[in-house]
Amino acid sequence: MKQNTQRHIFLLLSGLILIFVFSLLATSVFAQHKLPTSERLENVAARVLPRLEKEFAEKGLRLGSPVFIRVFKASSELELWAATINGFKRFKTYPICNFSGELGPKLKEGDRQSPEGFYKVTRGLMNPNSHYHLSFNLGFPNAYDRALGRTGSFLMIHGSCVSIGCYAMTDAGIEEIYLAANEAFKNGQEAFDVHVFPFRMTDENHSQQTSSEWSDFWQNLKEGHDAFEKTGMPPSIEVANQRYVIVKTPNFGEVANHLFRQKPQQNEVD
Repeated sequence: MKQNTQRHIFLLLSGLILIFVFSLLATSVFAQHKLPTSERLENVAARVLPRLEKEFAEKGLRLGSPVFIRVFKASSELELWAATINGFKRFKTYPICNFSGELGPKLKEGDRQSPEGFYKVTRGLMNPNSHYHLSFNLGFPNAYDRALGRTGSFLMIHGSCVSIGCYAMTDAGIEEIYLAANEAFKNGQEAFDVHVFPFRMTDENHSQQTSSEWSDFWQNLKEGHDAFEKTGMPPSIEVANQRYVIVKTPNFGEVANHLFRQKPQQNEVD
């Protein structure tokens, strides 16, 4: 009788532990999909969104459409693109206020180098409570960086014009960029791509860098750059044998599905 009682207690405790573990896992998954907000973001949205929506419309774009970002180090430029049914169209080019290091990838924690490569930003990487006004984490190191043993953390695009390995924008610039991405998330985009290049990846510019130790790496980046230039669609990119590999370029129909799936996620905003 005593053994049966102990067995029942053990099973009960085991069940409670499993419920607790599954609850933690569910909470973690929900947190990854929850779009963070803050009083600061709400104030920025109230002030900037009406004007931003008008500017999008003037360029034949819709605020809330999927977004895509390209960064070019040498010219200190960030391009914000928005989707249309005919592919992505550039909304605006913003000056990068500050970034760290030289041309070339980030290799290790503390090298004060801003990264280069193909990154994907999910809603959990958005930070409306940043010490640098508003920010989003690039997700460095990605699978490619990890395959090469590269280390680093909290590599972001943010405001405040101060950089230690990040890409710093003006506050006015990051407000527009952040809000465009935030509205895209609200409207159903699961993640947006950020492609970071050392320079404008023309054949001429690349030919001038053949003596660089990063020439092969930059040629690999150029493949992704050229795929977008050719199709107007950010390609799907994976990593194999320590290289970026273009596995697919989405078609215009997939963009159209995003554009017309009116699914504002108001329940995710406090």
